Amino acid sequence: MIVRGFPSTMMDDYQLNLTEMLRHAAKFFPSREIASRRLDGTMFRYNYLEALKRVSKLANALESLGVKVGNRIGVLSWNTHRFYELYFAIPGIGAVLLEMNLRLHPEEMAYVAKHSGTKLIFIDESLLPLAIPLLDAVKAKFVVMSDGKPPETFFETFNYEDLLKEQDERYDFPVIDEKSACLACYTSGTTGKPKGVYYSHRAIYLHTLAILTAQNVSSKDVYLQIVPMFHAQGWGGFFAATIAGAKLVFPGRFMLDDLKPIVDLMLKENVTVTGGAPAIFIPLLNYLQRMDPKPKFNMRAFSGATEPPLAMMKGLKEFGIEIIHAYGATETSPLVCYNFLKPELEELGEDEKWEIRRKQGVSVFGVEVKLVDENGRELPWDGKTVGELCIRGPWVIEEYYKDPRTFESFIEDETGKWWRSGDAAIIDPNGYIKIVDRFKDLIKSGGEWISSVDLENYIMAHPKVFEACVIGVPHPKWQERPLAIVVPKPEWREKITKEEIKEHLAKRFAKWQIPDEILFVEEIPKTSVGKFSKRTLREIYRDYYSK
Repeated sequence: MIVRGFPSTMMDDYQLNLTEMLRHAAKFFPSREIASRRLDGTMFRYNYLEALKRVSKLANALESLGVKVGNRIGVLSWNTHRFYELYFAIPGIGAVLLEMNLRLHPEEMAYVAKHSGTKLIFIDESLLPLAIPLLDAVKAKFVVMSDGKPPETFFETFNYEDLLKEQDERYDFPVIDEKSACLACYTSGTTGKPKGVYYSHRAIYLHTLAILTAQNVSSKDVYLQIVPMFHAQGWGGFFAATIAGAKLVFPGRFMLDDLKPIVDLMLKENVTVTGGAPAIFIPLLNYLQRMDPKPKFNMRAFSGATEPPLAMMKGLKEFGIEIIHAYGATETSPLVCYNFLKPELEELGEDEKWEIRRKQGVSVFGVEVKLVDENGRELPWDGKTVGELCIRGPWVIEEYYKDPRTFESFIEDETGKWWRSGDAAIIDPNGYIKIVDRFKDLIKSGGEWISSVDLENYIMAHPKVFEACVIGVPHPKWQERPLAIVVPKPEWREKITKEEIKEHLAKRFAKWQIPDEILFVEEIPKTSVGKFSKRTLREIYRDYYSK
């Protein structure tokens, strides 16, 4: 129940609009640089004032193409300055930017385009083949983003830069109801079809202020946008950097098996802040360790998606890169919590401090969390009791777009609605959240639970291991038993044994918790957002212990 008190004298109807972020940067930090890496490796450079002028031209171009308030406009792009411009121009006219995950299966991508009702799709020249499966799914126009003349296609396209040339660099951005959707992102569909999350202007505005506080970004910083901008708005880092007046660096296209472009940008642009998943930070550490001479940075890097292995955190620290663990989801915009050491814990020993850094952290102001059991009863914050993490707040989803799975994804109590994360977690008396596992990934062996996450991260602390994933596999006697799939570092592929991994695990885990089998592979399959695809692995190895 909401209690209405005495009326205030404040401008409570002042609308929080996303485009105001860029207008603020253009006004107070007009000459601060934005650098964007082209496909050929050269750099495009301009500033916040010039970016606002291009965004204004783009807003005029959108209207010339018939885009109306509320229309969904798809974007298929790498992290570039053009994607950045679209993030302001599309919501700026009252339409919705649809973040299209280029790593989705073509059928899932077509589903997203059709389910969202997109009418227009902006696409990078290098991604044009992805447009073909969409042609039959939606009757959409395509705008090609290219540094030169786009190639000929068998379907009609517009040229991004040509559209901008024809437009006025002034645009009178309307005031939009802050509860209107501005961005949309579809979950990666680990179970069933992707689910649509539509973010409001208000949610992204408030979320950006939380990111700004968590990352402590200032105008002195240089922000490298590593997280794909097609997923949960790249975790919101470039928005926070914009309102802070920080220098922005967009890496364009890069691959995990060749991180030279990323490291070159980190060095040449003097990057001080970034974010990413362990899926990129682990190979980054390996790359840096092979460099001679060894580079030195002064950088803080926010790590999410999965728990960062302690060995990775310690390794990057030697290069001047501080990994700060954070946690969130597509459904939470995404920031829920981040890790920092409270003053009263400063006197702990180094090992104890590192154990705290492994945790997901303390929830940010504006977000509420609680643990519940299978019956929805709230559980204590004692650091031992495992429950499902439930979340609510001004940038947390209330429902999925046109999806019946909404009904199973929320619980309600006397205070309102909470989103069920599906994560098994504990919260200690200091408020630090620790994700034990996804409930569907917990391994139940002989009636006891085993955390696959804890096993994985300890295996990855072994000096010969590059990546490790642990899954539960059906067992004729114990219901399930853990199976470890391990990728050795290239130099140790022929010099690593199952026995030394088990001996390593025995230092921390009981014998019954240790995987019965260790399999060495060249690669672990990943989901579209860079997480280990445990669903794929469970399908491949489902009969492994039954043979």
